[in-house]
Amino acid sequence: MLISPAYAQSAGGGSGLDMAAFLPLILIFAVFYFLLIRPQQKKAKLHRELVGGLRRGDRVVTTGGLIGSVTKVVSDTELQVEIAEGVRVRLVRGHVAEVLSKTVPVDSSGTSSAPAGADASKGGLGGLGGLLDMFRKKN
Repeated sequence: MLISPAYAQSAGGGSGLDMAAFLPLILIFAVFYFLLIRPQQKKAKLHRELVGGLRRGDRVVTTGGLIGSVTKVVSDTELQVEIAEGVRVRLVRGHVAEVLSKTVPVDSSGTSSAPAGADASKGGLGGLGGLLDMFRKKN
């Protein structure tokens, strides 16, 4: 006979799961989580808080680049925004990209409920605005 029969060869080495083979996959997932997934989740959470805190009088920028002032909160998902004098459009809350200026809430007594030293005209400078005020007071 010219053709010899082929026999199955036994596997050499360990026959169980080798954890060293999964280590690169675990490391790649960890890198993706800390560099991509986690920052995106934080950004989405900040945007939800920004959109959830919108009220009448806030100046906003839409994702389309239009700047306007919130004139009415229609529902949980819609706003009415005035983009020019007498031109009002309805906008889905999710399409607000940025809040340029926030209005100060007024409590039941008719006074501003902003904390002492807070100024709505600082435009989101945060701690830097306070430092600039201290510098201005010294000069």
